[in-house]
Amino acid sequence: MHLNKITADYATTGQITPDQIKAIADAGYKSIVCARPDHEEGGQPSYAEVARAAEAAGLKIVHIPVSGMLGEGQVIRFHDAWTNLPKPMLGYCRSGARAGSLYATLSK
Repeated sequence: MHLNKITADYATTGQITPDQIKAIADAGYKSIVCARPDHEEGGQPSYAEVARAAEAAGLKIVHIPVSGMLGEGQVIRFHDAWTNLPKPMLGYCRSGARAGSLYATLSK
């Protein structure tokens, strides 16, 4: 898992697995945003699998799947998550790009 630290409160990464949640929590992250739709690629863990592991580790997690361009609903949901979830926050998708795009909307 390669973390791309954007700010002290937000980083992105590619797909995570349930067995990586402990390392994420140990690194100090308090919440997770999943920007990846389920079933995008064969063998990818579902959001529900990652969420169960995250919740068991005491992390908050939200699913804001992005396919293609960001929509207004996704931006609104991310802004709500940013406001209400504890930081630091880790966003993930297949490569980390969509999770980074969600964060970039905060400056608009």
